[in-house]
Amino acid sequence: MLVLTRREGESIAIGDEIEVTVLEIRGRNVRLGIKAPPEMPVHRLEVYLRIQEENRRAAAEAPETIPEI
Repeated sequence: MLVLTRREGESIAIGDEIEVTVLEIRGRNVRLGIKAPPEMPVHRLEVYLRIQEENRRAAAEAPETIPEI
């Protein structure tokens, strides 16, 4: 894992298309701003993991239980 130190208003670049900026530091909370192309979804990790779990459940569901459209 790469570990970087940034102050409020400072940014990092990930590749050519993603920019992460530290917007605010208040106590133990850090607000980040993320610029990324619309086709690249950005989620908090806990949301991403829940989406992945729901996708696994849906894929495992038997075809006869999925209603026809």
